[in-house]
Amino acid sequence: MPIFDSSLNVLALWAVIGYLIGSIAFGLLLARDMNLGDLRSIGSGNIGATNVLRTGNKTAAALTLLLDGAKGAVAVLLARGFAGEDAAQIAALAAMLGHCYPVWLKFKGGKGVATFLGVLLALAWPAGLACCLAWLIGAFATRISSMGAIAAASTSTFFLVVLGYGNAFFLGIFLTLIIFWRHRENIKRIKAGTEPKIGAKKA
Repeated sequence: MPIFDSSLNVLALWAVIGYLIGSIAFGLLLARDMNLGDLRSIGSGNIGATNVLRTGNKTAAALTLLLDGAKGAVAVLLARGFAGEDAAQIAALAAMLGHCYPVWLKFKGGKGVATFLGVLLALAWPAGLACCLAWLIGAFATRISSMGAIAAASTSTFFLVVLGYGNAFFLGIFLTLIIFWRHRENIKRIKAGTEPKIGAKKA
């Protein structure tokens, strides 16, 4: 784990900033702006890119994926630039929690995959790239988005340690647990063989 040499006030500030950045619901905003309806009443009801894709609008889904990833990266880079590595890791975790549990949506947010990858790319880009590759392999080999998420999360801490970012070991564990918790229903459906394929319009 990093050396925590920033004050508690500074770390708390970046936790709040990271959470607020992470809680921006780009999928919901884009769906409304593009007249795609309320994502919470479409498909799985999730506000992430996979559910945006179920509207049939690939452009909106791609933008949601990029923006949800970007907000995680921005939270990390801002915290690192202004306060240091300890604040960057706090902001990373807070951004994930903000995306998954945004106060504006009664703590009912997305599953965090894009934000998770964005955080890792900003925090430790070699490990982030490796996790992106793991996501691609898992998702496209099975045509199940959640399998990509599980593959990326399962390997993230390993990649962080092996590629020289051992100070983020505990952060990697926490992020992995969040991804698995948010995908617990998906995991049940995968076991039952009922998990929807990428591009399916219904959950």
